[in-house]
Amino acid sequence: MELFAPVNKIIPFSLVDGPGSRCSVFLQGCNIACAYCHNPETQNLCRDCGACVDQCPAGALYREGGHVRWNKAACVQCDTCIHVCPHKASPKIEWLTPRDVFETVRSYQPFIRGITVSGGECMMHPDWLRELFGLCREEGLGTLIDSNGCVDFGPYEDLLAVCDGVMLDVKAWDADVFHRLTCYGNEVVKKNLALLADRDKIEELRIVVVPGWNDPEETIAGIAETLGARTAATRLKLIKFRNFGVVGELSGAASPSDERMAELEAQAHAAGFADVQIR
Repeated sequence: MELFAPVNKIIPFSLVDGPGSRCSVFLQGCNIACAYCHNPETQNLCRDCGACVDQCPAGALYREGGHVRWNKAACVQCDTCIHVCPHKASPKIEWLTPRDVFETVRSYQPFIRGITVSGGECMMHPDWLRELFGLCREEGLGTLIDSNGCVDFGPYEDLLAVCDGVMLDVKAWDADVFHRLTCYGNEVVKKNLALLADRDKIEELRIVVVPGWNDPEETIAGIAETLGARTAATRLKLIKFRNFGVVGELSGAASPSDERMAELEAQAHAAGFADVQIR
């Protein structure tokens, strides 16, 4: 049976989604709802409510058979549809097979080192990922997953076998803090952290520092305790919260200061991390 996944966009060349120049693929749909989400329009699939159709200045959206359809050729990428959507979704989605995406990715060779698949949450489509990564591996392209960690990697050893590594978000360590931030629990995230470390599949760990909303000190300490001797060999990226693109309660929240980030960097080094990056 042919597999399809909802693709939000494909960025041909990115220098921030893993080592070297990479093609970044973003899938639509997420299993959590982060208060600080910078791409909230990727959280849900279109519900065909039609709120965007009459608002599209280019006439690139229309109704057909009870569904909202997108004319890609007519679209001017003004994002009006995203701004007026009441459901944190986008009608600008293409349902593509792994082969469809692979052919697009392959067209960018030899200018890329590999592919990184993100979201939304791309682990909602593990079988689709496995097939895509298998095709990429045959072509000599590297394969990375960017994940929020809320889907259990345990049942997908076949996917990990064709995946070079995972860029894993660890949003908070305390369960109540994590739930307030995401409306989800973090037991699976912690399980995945240990599993991926054991399989040597962590490309980097990420903590977004959100003043008053998460617990970066506890998160750094918890990660280091989980990784143990692997801590020194694991890259940790500390990311300043920025409210660009954020909607809702955190849309006007401030970023942490440089001094605050420097304190967390020092704590991370003291906990055993050798490679700590501030972004």
